[in-house]
Amino acid sequence: MDQISIETHDDRFVVSDGTTVLAEYVVQPTDPVLESPRPFFSPIRTRSGEVVSLFRPHDHVWHKGIAWSLPVVGDENFWGGPTFVSGEGYVQLSNNGVQQHRRGDVTMAKGRGRIVESLDWITESGVRIFDEQRTIEAALIDEDAWALRFETHLTNTSDTPISIGSPTTRGRENAGYGGLFWRGPRSFTNGTILAPDVAGGDELRGIRAPWMGFTGRHDGNDTASTVVMVDDEANIQHPPQWFARTEDFACLCPAPFFSEEYSVEPGDTLRLIYTVVIADGASDPARAASLAEASLVAVSASPVVEVE
Repeated sequence: MDQISIETHDDRFVVSDGTTVLAEYVVQPTDPVLESPRPFFSPIRTRSGEVVSLFRPHDHVWHKGIAWSLPVVGDENFWGGPTFVSGEGYVQLSNNGVQQHRRGDVTMAKGRGRIVESLDWITESGVRIFDEQRTIEAALIDEDAWALRFETHLTNTSDTPISIGSPTTRGRENAGYGGLFWRGPRSFTNGTILAPDVAGGDELRGIRAPWMGFTGRHDGNDTASTVVMVDDEANIQHPPQWFARTEDFACLCPAPFFSEEYSVEPGDTLRLIYTVVIADGASDPARAASLAEASLVAVSASPVVEVE
């Protein structure tokens, strides 16, 4: 059976299964400040090679495959683009921060690959407000699916509390996006959102569930693929509310700050864990649930390794 391998390049890590490049994790992006530069996974592929991500779409150029993206961090924006301001709508402010990669180390064990990364969160005005320790693990589930585990430890390095929220917590109804955000291919538009015991569309946005999935079809060959994002029981709100769209474009995001802001005190650390499954083939809620369960077995639950 193929095993995961991770190659280190100057600006990215490349995750493969021996025959297919499954994901490129870009840690030194060249994005303009307007897009809140941050590491991202793009392109992302199934084991058969189908691309299940979209990079820098014209409608939201700050959407990049899968990225840890937060639109409301105090008065700062680590999502990209304009900021929602109550009573004014979206306004372009001088508040687009950067997640600056400092270091990343790769280890391999038992067929899994691990990247341990350290980052600084720096505001547009040049103030460092968070130190982040990020651990990413990749593992194969079976011949049709693989899993990506994302763990973040975000420590407030400032001398004031920092509230993390969403446009909804600032006044925009049902727009609670923010967190580990996936943007799907254009051909996935009008695909099917999956949750425990239910399949549907945009009406599922805002529900609470331990996992949520999306199944769509590809242009060119009419094959289907599935993405499932899984919350962790240790997270601050489990199950979280979910931000999902299918009518305008395909996206998923477990949104822990959807309708309630969370304050990180000076010196305190926010810890969150998610697992993403990338699978060939269409899915219904039963298959998505099976993939979610299998992903938690495939990836390690070992603690973050400290990096100086």
